[in-house]
Amino acid sequence: MKKIFFVLLAISMTILSFGQTFEEYKKDSEQGDATAQYNLGAMYYNGKDVSKDYKQAFYWFNKSAQQGLVFAQFNLGLMYYEGKGTLKDYKQAFYWYQKSAEQGNYEAQFNLGYMYQHGVGTLKDYKQASYWFKKSADQGYSAAQYNLGYMYKHGKGTLEDYKQALYWFKKSAQQGDADAQYLLGGMYENGHGTLKDYKQAMYWYEKSAEQGDANAQFRLGIMYHFGYGTLEDYKQAFYWFNKSAQQGDGAAQSCLGLMYYEGKGTLRDYKQAAYWVRKSYENGFENAKKTWNDLELYNY
Repeated sequence: MKKIFFVLLAISMTILSFGQTFEEYKKDSEQGDATAQYNLGAMYYNGKDVSKDYKQAFYWFNKSAQQGLVFAQFNLGLMYYEGKGTLKDYKQAFYWYQKSAEQGNYEAQFNLGYMYQHGVGTLKDYKQASYWFKKSADQGYSAAQYNLGYMYKHGKGTLEDYKQALYWFKKSAQQGDADAQYLLGGMYENGHGTLKDYKQAMYWYEKSAEQGDANAQFRLGIMYHFGYGTLEDYKQAFYWFNKSAQQGDGAAQSCLGLMYYEGKGTLRDYKQAAYWVRKSYENGFENAKKTWNDLELYNY
């Protein structure tokens, strides 16, 4: 199965201003300077010029966040989410992500969308999830663009809209997101939101496959095997089926077994055929059992 959604719990631990020592940041922090408080928290979190101390990082991020500093609010949300320097508390994480998101932080907007989508720290609400993914996606955040495309593709929190799904998958894919590249390839292959275009499908599957996506590797194998969007090429089909099969994809394992059995793209090898069809069945690929019996692979 393709992963559907993912959350980037990236923490903005960069120093916002430079040129001061730890002691100078500490002095300014104690006098209530929100930026200094954030920087002091980042130094404690990273162990820069001081021993790493998540409790102190949490303390100073909290001080800064209470004054409305957007990056501190995001980091505080993350520390609550992960239980670093404090007890894990999804409701508090949600609260601070929302504070940061409302000020326009694209990572906070994305994480807030994720929490609404999964009902973490709040009630599940696909409309709110779509809303915040859109906010983040509009700022060019690849992960949000991917998730928003998925929401449009499946009508979650919005009407099903393949054209919008295609639009957002392409935005994310062009930034190099392997998941978006895979799904974009599927949209072109199936003519969802666009005319069928095997060459475009091939192009995007290859982009994703080269990044190690097992599903894209399998589809690329299919494209080469049947000559969709490219010349029929059994050696290339075998190569990509093998790549996917090695990662545990059941369909690819079954196809690889068949190629060994028929000697397509490789030397005929019944033992390898039996090995891969068996692996496919063990991974839950239903058609593998029929293949096993039809080819009488139990003899090998």
